[in-house]
Amino acid sequence: MSPWVFDALIVCGAVLLWLLLIWLALRGWRKRGRAQAELLGELPTAPAELGELLDGPDSGVYVGSTLAPTWATRVAVGDFGDRAQVRYSRYAAGILLTRAGASDIWIPQEAITAVRTENGHAGKVMSRDGVLAIRWRLPSGVELDSGIRGDDKSVYPTWTAAYADVTAQTRNELDAADAAGTETKRKKS
Repeated sequence: MSPWVFDALIVCGAVLLWLLLIWLALRGWRKRGRAQAELLGELPTAPAELGELLDGPDSGVYVGSTLAPTWATRVAVGDFGDRAQVRYSRYAAGILLTRAGASDIWIPQEAITAVRTENGHAGKVMSRDGVLAIRWRLPSGVELDSGIRGDDKSVYPTWTAAYADVTAQTRNELDAADAAGTETKRKKS
């Protein structure tokens, strides 16, 4: 066998292996999406009347949404987990994430449980306070964290201040649950 035929077989084998790995990754992503679709249930849609514009629109990159409280478990339902350029605005009725090349995401005001800054989100690690993370509860009861890496991070304090009471209440509830869990563990010991 001539050397170029051997080299061609090696290249063909490597390409086939690469294609197989891509196919397996896509298959796993789709399977995760189907499993999460049942868990998440129906996603909210924006109402016809959003109310008064309170903040924004600001621009950035939608990093993705994860199942709370873990920032590494990405949501894979439809195009919900796709990164995209985003314009995010706060209205009286909630937050609208208008994504380029993907569907919009509507977060109703009553569903928001915290708005804070984070160092990472959806498997991405960024600079200190590099991501604006919005925690919200779906009608099914599942909580999500949706992350935005804003083009102008100087707007983050305005966003977090607007939800400071809700965020503090959520933190107090989590701390109380942690304390109760610790107390339960002590009693069992």
